[in-house]
Amino acid sequence: MTEGEIAVFGGAHIDRRGRITGTTAPGSSNPGTWFEEAGGGGFNAARNLARLGHSVRMISTRGGDAAGEMVTAAAAVAGVIDNPLTFLDRQTPSYTAIIENDGNLVIALADMDLYRMFSPRQLQRRALRDAIAESRIVLTDANLPEETIAALVEAASTNGRIVAGIAVSPAKVIRFQPSLAGLSFLFMNEAEARALTGKDSDDAEGWPPLLRAAGLNGGIVTRGGRAVVAFDSETVCVATPPALPKLADVTGAGDAMASGFLAAQLADRDLAECLRYGMAAAGITLRSPLAASEQMSQANLEQALALVPAPQMLA
Repeated sequence: MTEGEIAVFGGAHIDRRGRITGTTAPGSSNPGTWFEEAGGGGFNAARNLARLGHSVRMISTRGGDAAGEMVTAAAAVAGVIDNPLTFLDRQTPSYTAIIENDGNLVIALADMDLYRMFSPRQLQRRALRDAIAESRIVLTDANLPEETIAALVEAASTNGRIVAGIAVSPAKVIRFQPSLAGLSFLFMNEAEARALTGKDSDDAEGWPPLLRAAGLNGGIVTRGGRAVVAFDSETVCVATPPALPKLADVTGAGDAMASGFLAAQLADRDLAECLRYGMAAAGITLRSPLAASEQMSQANLEQALALVPAPQMLA
């Protein structure tokens, strides 16, 4: 591994998930179970990439509390190089979700105020400038402020570096709007693509022209169990995810898609193969109760890849 191969900026916080054990009854008490782990879009992707054998550096804000210590411990377990910006008098951000019995999301609450402290000025630190300069891929999620994302994308968009983003949510993806032209790829679901473009598409292949018109050069749009589309400046491909016998939890599946795709990018695979690797990684996560599956490995990824069909090339 090469130190500094991948630098990840953005969310590294606590995920709290309550899972309803029966049929969801809105507006009333539902029996269920409670689970807590380290999470965050960027951090999930960082742990996946580290487990796939890459050198990954995570840069995020963190509070001086027990939740922050849990994130630190999770980074060590996954083999992520951890470079937090710690604010001792603040609370580590958190994401609290309610999940239905079938694994789908009911509602979530994101307490992410501390990420506002990650200002563009923080990027002037020598350690962060070096992390960007030494990396082949710079990945950020939309938890950071819009102006910080813009400064990061501008600083990273040199020397042929891959600069990628994770949308996180429809409310946050718009933070990428001023930076779309500097991104190599943006990973999003259909709701996030809709929020970014202000438009809709009935099918997967309708998203690339809408997103290109918005200024994006490359991206991946997931659509639940329906066809996924990937595009760059020249190519478009579509593939349908393989059916899963059981869905454990949707949390982290999009982050895993980004992980598998970017790992394939580092191996100089073409767009269609990158999409297949992304779908295979997402499948591993969808079968796991964890947002960053402990089963993520190069061997398991190759095994999962055998279940993913070849994408259809549209351009």
